[in-house]
Amino acid sequence: MTRVAETPVAQVIAAYLDHLAVERGTARNTLDSYARDLRRYAAHLERLGVADFRRITEAEVTGFGAALREGDDEHPPLAASSAARALVAVRGLHRFAHVDGLTDDDPAREVRPPAAAKRLPKALPVDDVLRLLDMPAADGERPLRDRALLELLYSTGARISEAVGLDLDDVDRGERTVLLDGKGGKQRLVPIGKPAVEALEAYLVRARPVLAARGHGTAALFLNARGTRLSRQSAWQVLKTNAERAGLSASVSPHTLRHSFATHLLEGGADVRVVQELLGHASVTTTQVYTLVTVNTLREIYATAHPRALG
Repeated sequence: MTRVAETPVAQVIAAYLDHLAVERGTARNTLDSYARDLRRYAAHLERLGVADFRRITEAEVTGFGAALREGDDEHPPLAASSAARALVAVRGLHRFAHVDGLTDDDPAREVRPPAAAKRLPKALPVDDVLRLLDMPAADGERPLRDRALLELLYSTGARISEAVGLDLDDVDRGERTVLLDGKGGKQRLVPIGKPAVEALEAYLVRARPVLAARGHGTAALFLNARGTRLSRQSAWQVLKTNAERAGLSASVSPHTLRHSFATHLLEGGADVRVVQELLGHASVTTTQVYTLVTVNTLREIYATAHPRALG
């Protein structure tokens, strides 16, 4: 019986990297990254006693993914995103070997990279939000505008782009509602709190007419110093500047007030589907990430307050 020669793992990896460099024109940084990940894969197979590339099964590939996440004596555990990147290299290697006729099948075809952990939205505590909202002065065109903008963002959960897209007619101060243009052209009517209405009235009466006089007439609600519509970048700068003044800059992103709006509503007992409607999410699944935040908060309170929590 004729013994079929082995196909060394290192030989296939070298051929694959050569294919990427010569035929695909892959960038040097990407090649270096793939080479590093595949060296680790080769070491993993060697520890398992697998020297012939054709003898690799789905179990070895899956085991490599688990080893990446768990770490070993030489390597710390990898984050889901880094483990996924390494598995992309391994999947590419096996696909190449199969297409090139080096193997009869592709054992990595059904192996999926680990899903990245959901990042919990960072919401500010209520006291921090109130301190932020109180930062702009109560007089002057720009401070009045900034106070109205921040109050509206927190009161409605609007995205910054939705807030700067508002026109005068989109705000009904009598009914205390705003009409927001969301993603995909979907509009939603959102209630607005009394403090935000009062901040808007102060801005509309004492500040906007002065700003509007510098422009050529626009229906935009929020204006810049030239009397034209405030840009998203400028609105984000308003949030950033006031967060720095309030000592909150490390915790603030463009969506911070939106995240805080959703979290505080759920912590106050609002139904997740109501919050979904207010945020303009197409699916309640998107909104449910905020329920993870509130469960974590409840867990922390329970751990510190219940006499048998740590027993």
